Amino acid sequence: MKHLAKKLRKNMTDAERLLWRHLRNRELGGYKFRRQRPVGSYIVDFVCLEKKLVIEVDGGRHAGQMELDAKRSGYLKEKGYMVMRFWNNEVLKETESVLTVILSSLDGNVAPSYPHPPHPGPLPEGRGRRNVDFHSMEERE
Repeated sequence: MKHLAKKLRKNMTDAERLLWRHLRNRELGGYKFRRQRPVGSYIVDFVCLEKKLVIEVDGGRHAGQMELDAKRSGYLKEKGYMVMRFWNNEVLKETESVLTVILSSLDGNVAPSYPHPPHPGPLPEGRGRRNVDFHSMEERE
C-alpha cells in the first residue's frame, strides 16, 4: 500500500498538484494535510488527520464509477472521516472557491456560496462539487 501511495505522489494530476501547493506546509488555515495517504484499504488524495477530512479530486473517469466512490466514501464515513469531492476542472478553474469551501469545512462552517446539499451526480460540463457529506459535518458541531 505504501509503495502504491508513493507512486501516486509522483504521478499527481495537474489539479492535485495545484491543490497540494495550497494545502502543504499548513498553508490553508494552519491545518496539516497529507497527500496520497493510506486510510484503511484505500489511498485518499488528501487528508487532514486532525479534522478527519478527506479531499478527493476526481477526473472524468469518476463520472462512470459513482457507485465505487459511494462505497469508498461510506467506508471513510464509518471510520469517522468527512469526504469532500471536487472535479479536476473545478480545482483548476475555481481554485479560490474550492479553498474557501475546504477551509470553511475545517473551521466547522459551510461556506456561504455552498449552502445547499450537492447534486447526487456530476453537474453539466463536470462542474460543481458532489458527494460532500454535510450530515457528518453537522454531527461534529
